[in-house]
Order: sequence, then structure tokens, then C-alpha cells
Amino acid sequence: MNVSARSALSRLGLEVGEHAHAFSTPDHGLHPVHYPWDHNGAFATYDHAALRRGYQVYKDVCSACHSMSRIAWRNLIGVTHTEAEVKAMAAETTYYDGPDAEGEMHERPGKASDYFPSPYINDDAARAANAGALPPDLSCIARARHGEENYIFSLLTGYYDAPAGVTVRDGLHYNPYFPGGTIGMAQVLFDGVVDYEDGTPNTASQLARDVSTFLAWASYPEFDERKKMGMKFMIITTGLFGLSVWWKRFKWSYIKSQRLVVQPPTHIRKV
Repeated sequence: MNVSARSALSRLGLEVGEHAHAFSTPDHGLHPVHYPWDHNGAFATYDHAALRRGYQVYKDVCSACHSMSRIAWRNLIGVTHTEAEVKAMAAETTYYDGPDAEGEMHERPGKASDYFPSPYINDDAARAANAGALPPDLSCIARARHGEENYIFSLLTGYYDAPAGVTVRDGLHYNPYFPGGTIGMAQVLFDGVVDYEDGTPNTASQLARDVSTFLAWASYPEFDERKKMGMKFMIITTGLFGLSVWWKRFKWSYIKSQRLVVQPPTHIRKV
């Protein structure tokens, strides 16, 4: 092997090594486990009791830092709460509206058509309150992350002590599921941090499961409706296929089953 070939192979090896390092687990995070969620079956739907509990976890824990700007109060009607409950919850929130006829801004109670309030006035205020980090909006967080609700559950329950040889900077926390292995958000879910209305055991894993389900719904609220449409489509297309098979046999059966017989005239004699 000549010198130029060896140098080319050396460069190739260095490039492969660099790419392998660039796509290593610490840089991109540990892949989450695929959990058997109740709504992932072919005929399964969201567990609405879990959605209600998940909203409670978001309201009591997550909403202190994270917004859900794409979800309105009305979206909860018939999903997690009744219409009366949603209107009562919205009315407990104060919104700044206006300007009025005099050009002044004023406060008013929330309505079902309002969107969830943000915990901060703007992004600069959010960064100032979180040591420079901007908490992401959770409206579409499940669809925006590889692994979806599996990633959210793994991240919320994946806080561990840093292993030997791993240095964690001040203000960060070790979490192997987050890209880079460290995250600015501290662990927020612990046993008993939220008291469920229905008496469900409020362990940390249960809290993470419920809020992951709620965030999955928030990212894909038409999930159940699309499954219904898919089932209707399959039923209709199956019926149409059977009808087309019957029509084809009805139309062509007499043509394909007929026999043509040629009989020579009897007056023609073979000499």
C-alpha cells in the first residue's frame, strides 16, 4: 500500500471517529424506553381520568415556569373537565385586556375562549428568572421531541447522581436523557407533591405518567378523532371492496362462463 493510500485511509478513520463522537449518547441523550401507554393501541383512546390528573400536575407544578400558549380553556371541555368547571377555572385567572373606549388597559376575569396564561411577561423575564435558560412552551413538546411522551416520562424520572468521572457545573443537574447529560431544570416531581382529587396514589412515577399523557394530548388533541375516522374509513372501504367484487362477478360472470360451440352445417358432406 503506497503512502497516499495510507494517508487517505487515515483521514477516513479520523472523519469516522469524529462523526462517531458527534453522535455519541452524552451529546444526544439516552434513548428513552418505549412504555406501554394506554392510548397507543389500535382501538385505544386517551385515559381521560389520567388527562384530568395530568392537568392538575401541570397546573400545580409545571405552570410555574412553563407556558402552554396554544391551549385554550375551551379545549379542556369534554376532555378533562365539564363546561361549568372550565368556566370556573378560567374565571379564577386575571387577564389584561383592552384598550377600552378611553384607550386604557384593564383587568378582567378569564373566559373559556382565553388561552392558558404565561407565567412570565416575556422571554427576557423568563430568562432572568431561570439563570438565563428559557423554559420551553409545553403546548407541542411531545411532538417536538424524539420519543414523544416516552421522552417526557424518562426525563422527569431520570434524575440521578452523576457517575464517577462526570463533572456537573453549578446550577445544572445530571440527567442522562437530556442532550449533553445535564439540564438546568431541577427535579420537580416527588412522592406526594400533588394530592389527586380521585385518590390515585401520588407517587413520582404516577405524576410523571399522568402529566406525560396530558402533554401528549396537548400536542395531538385530535388523536382520538383521527382514530375514529380511520376506523370509519376501513369499514367503508372494506364494504366498497366487497361490493366491487360482487359487481364484477355479476357483470362479467355470464361473459366469462359462456361457451362458444361451432357446429358445421349438416348438409356439408366430406368427400
